[in-house]
Amino acid sequence: MSNLKYVFVHGLSGWGSYDKKYQKKPYWGMKGGDLLTFLREKGFDCYAASVAPHGSAWDRACELYAQLSGTRVDYGKRHSLQYRHERFGRDFSECPLIDQWNEDTRLVLIGHSFGGATVRLFSEILIHGAKEEIESTEADDLSPFFLGGAKTGIHSIVTLAAPLNGTTAYNMLEDENFDPEGVKVPWWSTILAKILSRSVVPVRDGRDPRDYADYDMHVDAAAEMNRHLTTFANIYYFSIPCSSTEETRDGIHCPIRKITDPFFVKRSCQIGCYSGTTKGGTVIDSTWHENDGLVNTISARAPFGQPQQKLNRKNIQPGVWNIFPVFKGDHMMIHGGLTKKRDVKTLYVKLLSMIDAL
Repeated sequence: MSNLKYVFVHGLSGWGSYDKKYQKKPYWGMKGGDLLTFLREKGFDCYAASVAPHGSAWDRACELYAQLSGTRVDYGKRHSLQYRHERFGRDFSECPLIDQWNEDTRLVLIGHSFGGATVRLFSEILIHGAKEEIESTEADDLSPFFLGGAKTGIHSIVTLAAPLNGTTAYNMLEDENFDPEGVKVPWWSTILAKILSRSVVPVRDGRDPRDYADYDMHVDAAAEMNRHLTTFANIYYFSIPCSSTEETRDGIHCPIRKITDPFFVKRSCQIGCYSGTTKGGTVIDSTWHENDGLVNTISARAPFGQPQQKLNRKNIQPGVWNIFPVFKGDHMMIHGGLTKKRDVKTLYVKLLSMIDAL
């Protein structure tokens, strides 16, 4: 085994090892059993970060840095003033996620769903810094995170069912030319969708509405973020897109009941037939219809415009998004399943073994 440290970052409404809920029901493994404990027993050094369930990619990246470095969360002087919230958060100095994070540490960052945006922004700030924070903060008051130039190595970034280009699940609800409630769905799916929405809609605390995950996951917001995020030449990138739908004769996609969680059926039906144009000009056509219940499959492949290729285990290159074959399962099956159990232990052993051998 190598000296790689695998850091897993959860998605929207998720939880990690700092949360009490994790002890009762690990996010990583879900219905399929505690995944990280299993991977540790196989010799992989794994950790589960806990970032804001509904926070923006920026806030989550700052929290991830504090957990890794064993420091107090600093959201940045400029950011906290601009988005109207407290500058500092929890202090992890007595409980860092990993021991002795230094120049010799080699990280593999694994982000599920919105965790994908989190780890990408984290890598950007860690390496390139945050110009706006540097310009608006006194040197002795600036978090080292925002300075950039870190020598701490990020070996790989892995995204799982991540809305790398956003998800139309949000855009379609704001499109005046589309009536999501007019989409024919099973009656029971509406009830379950309402229950699910309670867990994914954040409690607003007075901050700028752009400082939440649901804003960042809009297609235009994701496109803007992608314009500022680098695919670094010395980092290995992998993505696993998911799909739990099938195309019908009229070109729309409908959920496959066997592999789509009942909670996702209504949203999957709506995503599967939504077409339109975003305010920023992105055309949402039939290529966006395939989905995993929450995220468009095309969005989870790779950031648009970035170097990418289908995964070739004999020719894995850094600085290129290596795209796995589509995982046939819904948004949560990729790490164990929400209510539909899926054993993914073998998948992760193969994934981590492949990375470990690079």
